[in-house]
Amino acid sequence: MTRSQPSAGLTRDQAYALVDAVMERDDLAITAAAHEDDATGEWVFEATCDAAPDLAAFAELARQTLGGDVTFSVEPIDPTVNWVAKSLEGLAPVAAGGFYVYGSHETGPVPAGLTPIRIDAAQAFGTGHHETTTGCLEAIDRVLKGRRFDSLLDVGTGTGILAIALAKRTRIPVIASDIDPVAVTTTADNARQNGVAKLVIPVQATGLEHRRIASGAPYDLIVANILAGPLAALAPAVGRVTERGAAVILSGILDHQAARVISAYARQSMVLQHKLTRNGWATLILERR
Repeated sequence: MTRSQPSAGLTRDQAYALVDAVMERDDLAITAAAHEDDATGEWVFEATCDAAPDLAAFAELARQTLGGDVTFSVEPIDPTVNWVAKSLEGLAPVAAGGFYVYGSHETGPVPAGLTPIRIDAAQAFGTGHHETTTGCLEAIDRVLKGRRFDSLLDVGTGTGILAIALAKRTRIPVIASDIDPVAVTTTADNARQNGVAKLVIPVQATGLEHRRIASGAPYDLIVANILAGPLAALAPAVGRVTERGAAVILSGILDHQAARVISAYARQSMVLQHKLTRNGWATLILERR
């Protein structure tokens, strides 16, 4: 089977955003990475595909993620190159909200005062490089400084990065749900690697439809980093499983979509407390009244 590599020159933030968007799907590429071209200083998005890539699908995903047209070039892959190692090289550590997210390839020390989270690329969605993930980490840091929580839920957990962040900071159990069985397995693996396997409880669920989620209600802190449409649709279900005074952190929302999501949750008595914006992406902190 001949593998190929679609690529595009982007800004650093755009390249990492597109990496996370591609890795959220299982039909476009085996893996994706972002790296800086040493010769030109330009950042490059690259994906690895088993066969000829679906360039139309890549272009459409780029439009949805970045808000504009992207032109991809395609090259055959040299079978002698270790592309997994190459993809890891492009992922630098990320610091956000007092957390330090890094891959297993990173050999440097963890900066003093930061909570380390080890997450490798080429798994499920969430390596810490996208604005929605860093926004959630900052929001988690913000709400945890204000009060103590007892019942935690991470919806659309992906790699488990947010559930792991919550478990490390609070040292109490976190239910981590995702519709994708690969994400559930990945979350369990990452929780084990981060020393919180006993605290992170991965479950496969469509939305909030799972007996383990129902039995853990009501929740006083829910985090959901998915997309604006699904978040708005989930508002009634989130309202049913939150207690009065609960904090709800929502992301995966383009800034122009925020009003729609805020309105959907306001109808369920959850009102906006803070809005964090990073490069056109919004993270919302709501409170259940």
